[in-house]
Amino acid sequence: MTRLLIADDHPLFRAALRQAAGESVPGCDIGEAADLDSALAALASEPDTDLVLLDLHMPGSQGLSGLAALRGQHPGVAVLVVSGHDDPRIVQRVLNHGASGFIPKSASPADICEAITTVLHGDRWLPQAWIQGIEALPNDPADAMLAARLARLTEQQYRVLVLLGGGLLNKQIADRLSIQERTVKAHVTAIFEKLGVRNRTQAGVLLQSLNLSDPTRNA
Repeated sequence: MTRLLIADDHPLFRAALRQAAGESVPGCDIGEAADLDSALAALASEPDTDLVLLDLHMPGSQGLSGLAALRGQHPGVAVLVVSGHDDPRIVQRVLNHGASGFIPKSASPADICEAITTVLHGDRWLPQAWIQGIEALPNDPADAMLAARLARLTEQQYRVLVLLGGGLLNKQIADRLSIQERTVKAHVTAIFEKLGVRNRTQAGVLLQSLNLSDPTRNA
């Protein structure tokens, strides 16, 4: 049975996505999550999930960080980003960070159904009117490299990176994750090596670069 996960903190939009998903794949199993932690927990309990419909802005995720976490911890699960962003450069970054497609929140139910069906068949989906403009953009090699480096982190290393970016010390991270401090130090060393940074400040700046303002809330 095809399994989908809808990760969005807006109940009405989750309902719209659920309806579209049910029409696209009759009889599919659909889970829901209202924040990033719940989404990651759902994927941990259902690792055979086929597709995540991911809002870029919900509790625990302020932009590309949620996508990076999902792709890093569950690389076998396809992700369709659902967002109010319409900037082609943002869409390009979403694709760089491993998404299989991008659905604007203004998309029609028919477009949402088409996007879900297309991605489940292993293809990429973008709004037809956007494809030419996005493909015309020069690719940002630095962002593509960042995405590749983040994908090298293990699930636990990504958790450590997020806490490290939040300013926590090794002992605090150890307490938060219920692991030994020397284990945290080993993770930090591995994180620095994989990301190509030398210290906590650089790692924090790198993580901060994933943040995006939410256009729907700003409006």
